[in-house]
Amino acid sequence: MLNKFTQANYHQICDNLASADADLNSIIRAHGYPPLWSRPNTFETLVHIILEQQVSLASALSALNKLKERVQELTPARVLLLTDEEFRACYCSRQKTAYIKYLAEALISQHVNLHDFEQMADDEIRVELVKLKGIGNWTVDVYLMFVLQRADLFPIGDLAAVNALKRVKNLPKDTTKEELITVAARWQPYRTVATMLLWHYYLSAPKRK
Repeated sequence: MLNKFTQANYHQICDNLASADADLNSIIRAHGYPPLWSRPNTFETLVHIILEQQVSLASALSALNKLKERVQELTPARVLLLTDEEFRACYCSRQKTAYIKYLAEALISQHVNLHDFEQMADDEIRVELVKLKGIGNWTVDVYLMFVLQRADLFPIGDLAAVNALKRVKNLPKDTTKEELITVAARWQPYRTVATMLLWHYYLSAPKRK
């Protein structure tokens, strides 16, 4: 049985987490429930996540919109018709251009089938996706959380989630990844929803000077 969250159970899971963790409860009291962030299971979505690697969300969206403007519909076949110069004009770095092309080729050759992932376990999906150039654990985490709505992931490579966790739990800046993973483990089997609460806090709370 795949552990997922849905629109129907999302607020209940938030409430369960809040009843077990006073810090998460304070986020809901101050800022309300987090949005249920989700994206369709498409090539365009994975391109978007690749573009979001190590840049601002606004920069990534700007590049995505430029690509869509150029090809109308963002499909593997259409993307492979673009030249490197056209990618550059769409704000895609040389590295990300290579990653997007590699993904497009993997989908066209059917080495990867996104719809197969809907019935696969998280670890099996991770094994398949990290084989692709430019896709690491952060990209897989975001895909599993936003697209497949898998309920029990904490993206340790996500700076916003990590910084929010440190602020919410009043942890020192030099808290190790291992220590953070241990803190997040208390939210099993709903670490994804806890992370959405952390992101909600990060986006809503005033930033410290």
